[in-house]
Amino acid sequence: MRSVLSCLLAAFVLLCALPLRADTVAEILAANSALVEKASRQTIAPVIDALVASNDPVAAAVLAAWADKALGIRKSDRAIFLITDQDGGFALRDLTGAAAGLAAKSDIIVLKPNAGVRGMIATALVQFTLSDPDPAKRKAALDSVAKDPKPEALVPLRASIPGEGDPSLMAQKQRLEQLLTLRFDADSAARVAAINGFGADIGLDLRAALNPLLATTRLATATQPDASLNIARTLQLDRDLTQAEAYEMLVAAGLAPARLTLEAQRAALVANLADGVVGGVALADLNTQAARDRAYTAMEVAGTVPPAATDDEVTAALAAHKFYDVYVEADPAVTAAALVALGSIGTKVAGMQAADLALDALSLASIYFLAAIGLAITFGVMGVINMAHGEFITIGAYTGYVVQLFVPDYTISILIAVPAAFAVTFGAGVAMERLVIRHLYKRPLETLLATFGISIALQQILKNVFGTQARPLTSPAWLDGAWVLNDVVSISYIRIAIFVLALIFLTFFLWLMKRTRLGLEVRAVTQNPTMAASMGINPDRINMLTFGIGSGIAGIAGVAIGLFAKVTSELGTDYIVQSFMTVVVGGVGNIWGTLAGAMMIGGLQKVIEFLNPSNTLAAQTYMILFIILFIQFRPRGIIALRGRAAGD
Repeated sequence: MRSVLSCLLAAFVLLCALPLRADTVAEILAANSALVEKASRQTIAPVIDALVASNDPVAAAVLAAWADKALGIRKSDRAIFLITDQDGGFALRDLTGAAAGLAAKSDIIVLKPNAGVRGMIATALVQFTLSDPDPAKRKAALDSVAKDPKPEALVPLRASIPGEGDPSLMAQKQRLEQLLTLRFDADSAARVAAINGFGADIGLDLRAALNPLLATTRLATATQPDASLNIARTLQLDRDLTQAEAYEMLVAAGLAPARLTLEAQRAALVANLADGVVGGVALADLNTQAARDRAYTAMEVAGTVPPAATDDEVTAALAAHKFYDVYVEADPAVTAAALVALGSIGTKVAGMQAADLALDALSLASIYFLAAIGLAITFGVMGVINMAHGEFITIGAYTGYVVQLFVPDYTISILIAVPAAFAVTFGAGVAMERLVIRHLYKRPLETLLATFGISIALQQILKNVFGTQARPLTSPAWLDGAWVLNDVVSISYIRIAIFVLALIFLTFFLWLMKRTRLGLEVRAVTQNPTMAASMGINPDRINMLTFGIGSGIAGIAGVAIGLFAKVTSELGTDYIVQSFMTVVVGGVGNIWGTLAGAMMIGGLQKVIEFLNPSNTLAAQTYMILFIILFIQFRPRGIIALRGRAAGD
């Protein structure tokens, strides 16, 4: 007897272990044809879920046909077919794809799912394409799941991971599986492990998955909240929410009547006034708000007026209730892990934002340094306030544009444009120095007025030649895009190229001034022009070459700036003020001072813009005010220069 029972038990266990047979697609559709015919988002989800769970090999094709309006019901017997337009009617195929004859269009009800149902079908189809042989389809399916994550995608995604042969898609699937696990897995420990498994990751997709776990709703209750609720915090009146907001919560929850307005109260009292008494209060006594509230409350008790809360009733109701923020996520372990993870991410993101701000400041400082280095040479060595310096920047940018008209290869054209811009602006600078500047030495105000007039004249000439429309100075393809370190820190390749160019010019200037005869003569003229002349150095020639070199460097800066800025006749005016500020703050005539000034101004501007991003004009104003204050305490700049340029 005992052996018979053992055999029966073993047979029962074996029977239970066998897979249960799922309905076929044809059976599911036949049983739900009415729902399928009039499908809506509210009713069709169980049918689509059953089709996906059927494991029928035709399920994917049938769902795709349904979404494409290629599925129809024959009116005579309610049979469902795949349909194709043919000869004014429909060619029918059964759900396995076998031909099933022809039918007139009047005999077929074409299933036309609305946009909502098509979206549900698309989500269901994703689960089939996660293991599609075509990598492009698998990638599209993963992107679709990532864009609209759903709990039902977790199981098929996990099932597709072991068979994935593409390393890139494997990594994407594993990451997406973790993201779906932390949101939708039924096992609390698995969700917490998934959250902790991301470690130092700060990806946007991770933050997008964690933030919904900490979403809250507000609860008002007169009793202790349900123990099953995951309370985020207890709200304090007049700190976390106003009394008006709190009472609105009570009204919305049906815990208190709407607040009584003074107008409604007055109207009710007047309407119920009889024999000089209303609500048991004499008319003569209704001269205080407390008396009017008492009369209205008495009418509420008598049922004469609808319930409404007077001020004292509002105060009492607020005192009788407590208010809470409650997590939508019910599992405290999950929300605790999410809080820790987001706190850690917040700290890292703040550090990354600081690094990104520093890179932006360094990039802007490089631009200002390039724009100012030529001015530092002319202003520092010669003491000439050249207001036309910005126009030399513009001429350099236009030179690059003209070169690109004749050399369509952008890489080669930029390589040609840099020396060409230097040559053109060097020549223009020498001509300006010979014709105007050399007659105005030691007369700074007249120099300022003369160069300002030249600046206006050059702008008008450029407008006449190139027009008022912005001209394109296109960067090579290898400068497109940005160097992206993570979701927070990135810098464009053009800015990196300008930074490298600034370093090259810093090196060139140091070599020129320290290692060449011209540099030695320039330094001699800078320190003491009379003594330099007595030693056989021609100060007039040195001034001409120095002015030409400063103007030439401005032209090269124009090519660099034109790669990301609009090339117009006013291009230089956008940088002339910053260039002068850079030179003055850094220290007139000192290359290291110019570099320090560019770093200070670039960093200061970016910090102010970060603190006040909606008002760039205010950022410029604050920056100028800061520089004015700085000069009051250090009038010769960060690195002061001895000699004529320093005010000898």
